[in-house]
Amino acid sequence: MNFLSTFEFVIKEFQKQDIDFALIGGLALHQFGVMRATNDIDFLVLISDKDKVKKVMEDLNYELKHESLDVLNFFSKSSGFDRIDFLIAHRKYALTMLQRAVLKEVLDKKFKIKFLKAEDQIGLKVQSSKNDPERYHQDMADIEKLIEYNYKSLDIGIIREYFKIFNREEELDNILKRVKC
Repeated sequence: MNFLSTFEFVIKEFQKQDIDFALIGGLALHQFGVMRATNDIDFLVLISDKDKVKKVMEDLNYELKHESLDVLNFFSKSSGFDRIDFLIAHRKYALTMLQRAVLKEVLDKKFKIKFLKAEDQIGLKVQSSKNDPERYHQDMADIEKLIEYNYKSLDIGIIREYFKIFNREEELDNILKRVKC
């Protein structure tokens, strides 16, 4: 399976299984005008749907390579799209992100799926740039583009809260000085 057929299969199965999910990561950035290459598909799912997600991915011939309370990482056993990752929503912030997510049409209007709001995409990138130093520069570039392209519609208070969690408010202030219209 190629990317589109894999993505379509996952969406169909998630909707059929009544799995609450939102698209996150590099692919989701496109909804906010940020275009960049990505090598995986990322979703946010409820912890209560974790076993259903594992079954859908197994049916798609994906192998679970890593599982923790916070993530599931799958790799294709065949020639399908190589990697699909799931962030598990079980903490206050992730649950709120999923609740705030907005339905948007994808795949030539075949499906409506949830996308996190730009503020929440930024929140995830603040966390990942803190947790994985190798991702820092890409995540911060994504954050800056998200703010620059969407500034007028953003709730800066939500974004500031995410930066404050990691004691990084000064970084946000510097970004805002550079991109503020």
